[in-house]
Amino acid sequence: MNRKSIISLIIVTISLIFTIGCTREEENNIDKNKKEEVNNFLTIATGPTSGLYYPIGTSFAKVLKKVGYRTSVQSTGGSVENINLILTKAADLAIAMSDSVDQSKETKELRALTGLYPNYVQLVTIKKNKIRKFEDLKGKRVGIGAFNSGVELNARMMYEAHGMSYEDSVVQYLNYGDAVEKMKNGLVDAIFVTSGIPNETIMELKTDSDIVLVPITGKGMINLRKKYPFFVEDVIPAEIYGTDRDIKTVSVRNIMLVRKDLPEDVVYEITKGIFDNIKSIKASHVTSKQNISLENSQIGVKIPFHPGAIKYYKEQGVVK
Repeated sequence: MNRKSIISLIIVTISLIFTIGCTREEENNIDKNKKEEVNNFLTIATGPTSGLYYPIGTSFAKVLKKVGYRTSVQSTGGSVENINLILTKAADLAIAMSDSVDQSKETKELRALTGLYPNYVQLVTIKKNKIRKFEDLKGKRVGIGAFNSGVELNARMMYEAHGMSYEDSVVQYLNYGDAVEKMKNGLVDAIFVTSGIPNETIMELKTDSDIVLVPITGKGMINLRKKYPFFVEDVIPAEIYGTDRDIKTVSVRNIMLVRKDLPEDVVYEITKGIFDNIKSIKASHVTSKQNISLENSQIGVKIPFHPGAIKYYKEQGVVK
């Protein structure tokens, strides 16, 4: 091989090495960009648009957009579906009731971002239906929430605690909006609404109906709390819906879940962004204003927090 051929071979080799290096760098950059794009897009699972989960989840999405994330708010059937969406990585954040979390077979795989607010069990009817106590649901048409939702899970436990089952009533799987419409049209006698107070659909029903809230008391209350201690004795103040007295019932806490496998730095940034902009979240509903705060972030949360959230809470002195 002459000198000219050797020089040509060297030039070709150098060019090839440079090309391979550039290609690998480009591939690494593509992989990095894809990873950043995945980490930068967050899906938040909420609930029916007629409930509180949806507007509160939407307020979280708006805050996270300010922080720099692209977000998608997903309307769902509620707690049970949301838990499954988190477990299957179809959602990154999701709201769920603590009882649904406790009843999940995959509780150990769930992580919390923050505690939210109490959900009150509201058994609603109208005066002409003559339902005054839980046992009066026998033989009645009852809306028990969307199938496999947190509301439906609550209803099932309520029936059990009162020595009854769905077979004692004509149950219908209905979300809040549909249930209220059926109540107005005389197609349903009572509905379960497990949510923060006041609930907009109950307020809507109140505009043209004489509503009655059925109390959860006595032996049914005792049985319920004995078997399911996450229920807390609570009261719906008379001024909330203009009832003639305070209504005794039970409540469960809501939790904002987050995917266990999200990077610690991402969840830290999410948590910080939420509490740095808490005023925007509080403005979404009176329930948010009264309950969602850094000080209340640990209330009612029995599952582990995500390490990214713990890092932020330690910085703020909320946890040791």
